[in-house]
Amino acid sequence: MLLAGIALVIYTLAAAIRAFVMPRNESVLLSNLVFRGIRFVFHLVAATGRTYARRDWVLALYAPVALVALPVAWLALIALGYMGMYWAVGEGSWAFCYKLSSNSLLTLGSMEANSLVGAFLSYSEATWGLLLMTLLISYLPTIYQAFSRRELIVAQLELRAGAPSSATNLIVWLNRGGTLLNDDTQWRIWEEWFVQIDETHTSLPVLSFFRSPQPGRSWIAAAGILLDAAALIISAVDQPRSNQIELSFKAGCLAVNRVYRFFEERAHSKPSELLEPTNSLEEPSRQEFFNAYKCLQEHNVKLNPDREVAWRRYHALRGRYNEAVTFLAKIVTAPEVKTV
Repeated sequence: MLLAGIALVIYTLAAAIRAFVMPRNESVLLSNLVFRGIRFVFHLVAATGRTYARRDWVLALYAPVALVALPVAWLALIALGYMGMYWAVGEGSWAFCYKLSSNSLLTLGSMEANSLVGAFLSYSEATWGLLLMTLLISYLPTIYQAFSRRELIVAQLELRAGAPSSATNLIVWLNRGGTLLNDDTQWRIWEEWFVQIDETHTSLPVLSFFRSPQPGRSWIAAAGILLDAAALIISAVDQPRSNQIELSFKAGCLAVNRVYRFFEERAHSKPSELLEPTNSLEEPSRQEFFNAYKCLQEHNVKLNPDREVAWRRYHALRGRYNEAVTFLAKIVTAPEVKTV
């Protein structure tokens, strides 16, 4: 029992360090189990909502609740492990060991161990309890700073791509001066945003589930619009353009695919069934592409005269990120957004 208790404590501490301290995209089983269990409950409740706004309101609580529940799970396992160690060193009955473990973990100071070994265990348990709580508290500002930086770009994109936002509207805005050569700075900002998404949403995966302050916004919908806009420009627009567009497109494809592979392959997450089956984040049809093509023509954007060639190029480019964007949109239950 002593070895089992030590093993459980070490496993829990290692899980906490891998989840918040190690700067790598680690998939931690304990964290995954906590998040999946809470997500299952929230999805059951959200499924009763008749409107997207109601489901969005319910799911907005998921990430904060899961984040708070994670240290509770850590503390519970630490208490369980130390309870076994107290019993193994002869501190008394299971009931007394449970009370002593809980008292030591929460540093209440109302109970004392009966032996020197028990006292050592009690002090060490109090240390780990304080350390775990300090770990979470110290990382909350980091999480919310990353969230704020992400949402700043999402809000700015809505100003440029209209409401409802679309890649077509974004291209029209970018071409407002009759050229696409003046947008290096803007595309560079979006490239940096994609790089930040790549780093933060794999090292701190709970960030993916923090929903935008406005129900109609979503980070993955914004990523889809930016990638669609870049794909449309590269495939269909026949005029000089910023070289930064290709870099931003590559950065976006890498970011969404790495986040997708983390959830699909390493965290083994399943997409939500709360989205409508006709959600427009799915692959657009040929006719939808042609409608976007016509809209761009009406706004004096010079296009490739062969629509079929443009469609095939666009379809090939979208294949680099479509699966990832669709999966992530379902897993975070993103709002319906017109991509093209």
